[in-house]
Amino acid sequence: MFDPAVFAARRDAYMKAIGPTSVAVVRSLPERLRNGDAFFKFRQLSDLQYLTGFAEPDTTLILRPGAEAERVVMFVRPRDPEMETWEGRRAGVEGAKATFGADAAYPATELPAKLAELIANHEELHYALGLDEEMDKLVTSTIARLRKLEKRGKRPPHAVVDPRDALHELRLHKRPEELAHLRKAAAISTEAHIAAMRTGRPGVFEYELEALIDYTFRRRGGQGPGYTSIVGAGENATILHYVDNRCAIAEGDLVLVDAGCEYDHYTADITRTWPASGTFTPVQKRVYDIVLRCQVEAIEMVKPGITIDDIHNHCVRRLTEGMIALGLLGGAADDRIADQSYRRFYMHGTSHWLGMDVHDVGAYIRGGKARPLEPGMVLTVEPGLYIAPDADAPPELRGIGIRIEDDVLVTEDGCRVLSADLPTDADEIESWMARIQGR
Repeated sequence: MFDPAVFAARRDAYMKAIGPTSVAVVRSLPERLRNGDAFFKFRQLSDLQYLTGFAEPDTTLILRPGAEAERVVMFVRPRDPEMETWEGRRAGVEGAKATFGADAAYPATELPAKLAELIANHEELHYALGLDEEMDKLVTSTIARLRKLEKRGKRPPHAVVDPRDALHELRLHKRPEELAHLRKAAAISTEAHIAAMRTGRPGVFEYELEALIDYTFRRRGGQGPGYTSIVGAGENATILHYVDNRCAIAEGDLVLVDAGCEYDHYTADITRTWPASGTFTPVQKRVYDIVLRCQVEAIEMVKPGITIDDIHNHCVRRLTEGMIALGLLGGAADDRIADQSYRRFYMHGTSHWLGMDVHDVGAYIRGGKARPLEPGMVLTVEPGLYIAPDADAPPELRGIGIRIEDDVLVTEDGCRVLSADLPTDADEIESWMARIQGR
């Protein structure tokens, strides 16, 4: 739901953070060609969406906190009845002012002519270099042009500042309306995972579950998947970012589903691993319980003051101890952690920020050290074990891949699991499978 006041408050907070002598330029990414003359469906750059709610391409936002007029300036596609017949309605220059909070708005084609005037005589330019080559060229050429005009009183900004220093810190700390979107995304994702569990029997193809998951996202009002849904059965679950989703599920397979709905530009990120036949084999359950115990302990650690590194290091130790118990590794856990041989079976981090992007923005390091968690941050907790089919491992363990992932909000006194409605306990999963599959 679009609320202009929410976006105005975000812009005000960002302008306060960068100060009255700075100017910020936020530009949408170009539309991307898929093939031939067909484009991928456009999705607004998260920074621009966060500040405006404006979802159209070819848009530039300029914020000038210290300006007496035109503090919020937008360059947008103008209304064009012929193009709107083909591509859909546009807000236009009028809509950018009337609906989206711009003090001034201009056609997108006028940006090159007006940019110098808007950024001149500011101390800092907050702009993300390296995202859009054409925009980078315009910004740098404008700065070069302003250098030649200094004698006329039009000097360029003294520094170009990465927006991560201010804007991404705002995005890292989630406001109530953002948490509401994340909870809704998690609820829809939970329904989609349950639908996959209900349908995912031996003989069903991975792509059928992917289609069902993505359908559920859209049916329940989501924009679709926040990232390409992963449905890996059997040994495919040992591939971290397996997205082919083309194989049939076999009797005795574990099915790893990593899928999250994007709802109003906020995405969930949930992974569950379950037995297609309804029951874990003894060896599957043994591996699963090692990962689950690790995840339960890791989530219990989440609270203000703890760091993501603390959580990861705990998981590395617990999983390494589990690898030794399973016969995947030998010797002492300290030695296997020191030589990093555990990475053969656990090769990724345990957590990342979550929000508008599945790997959301926000610094992980402050002052050369891992930053402590703070209330309002949202992160994933996702330990796993991945034993490739050709791994040097006991034969009964080869081809087992297990990941369990939840979305966790840091609160004042601990945490809240946003995806807690989807079971993780092995016995509970088997009970659910029996009930929802009618076994």
